[in-house]
Amino acid sequence: MNRNAHTAAPPRLKGLVLDLDGTLLLSDRSLGGYEILPGAAELLTELARRAFPFVVLTNGSAYPPAEHAAKLRSAGLPVRDECMLTPSSVAADLMARGGVRRALVLGSSGVGQALRDARIETLQVGERGERDVQAVYVGWYPECTMKGIEAACHAIWAGARLYVASDVPFFATKEGRTMGYSYAITGAIRRVTRAPMILTGKPSLHALRFAARRLGLRSCDLGIVGDDPSVDIVMARRGGAKAFAVTTGVTTQVEWERQTGLKRPKHVLSRLGDILDSVPHCRPAVSAV
Repeated sequence: MNRNAHTAAPPRLKGLVLDLDGTLLLSDRSLGGYEILPGAAELLTELARRAFPFVVLTNGSAYPPAEHAAKLRSAGLPVRDECMLTPSSVAADLMARGGVRRALVLGSSGVGQALRDARIETLQVGERGERDVQAVYVGWYPECTMKGIEAACHAIWAGARLYVASDVPFFATKEGRTMGYSYAITGAIRRVTRAPMILTGKPSLHALRFAARRLGLRSCDLGIVGDDPSVDIVMARRGGAKAFAVTTGVTTQVEWERQTGLKRPKHVLSRLGDILDSVPHCRPAVSAV
């Protein structure tokens, strides 16, 4: 494995898909305060200066994409609204194309906004008609109760399909590894119903293809940068993209060296900015944000 992009001729990319938690920043456990990681703001500024296409693809579903982008800009990361993608963005696209008109959302207030923007009616647990839906969507939901899990099970038994924002057991925060709520909630629902799930976040190829369409590129032209071998790297390898790893999140340099198969990246970046070795110079952009 190459430790960084300097040890071999770096691949030439046409677009980038950047992970958020553990790659560009570390949040606190409540997803409130952000610690921008070294080189992250500088990288995004330079990508914008070069007019190089990129998106930020997170598995976090707590905030609608535009609100999330605004929070990142306030923290110092120059991310335009249209460059911020979440599992809810992917879920809305999949549901709309699949004919879903109503969905029961197990999530905090921002989880279902992308669905509503796609003209999909969303219901919360306890609302009338919660079983009369075509989909159950599970996202960030620290307040989930057994009543919520029971409501989801009844909707699935009545014919609804199960969509899941993230099937990742933990993610990187300032306080260390933090549990992924949708992973735990989905585990309970599937244990009861044995329902298959449609994963809308990473490492789903639905997520990669959605990002590629947003950029107007093919998956094979993209570089995926992330901190989790089971998430970012698996998605890249399965989808034919170029996999770049960082050591600022859940995986250390030593742990990257131990990865095998689809979890093994082609490049481990010593510094986040080293990804620029694979980014051609385009015409200067008018604005970085």
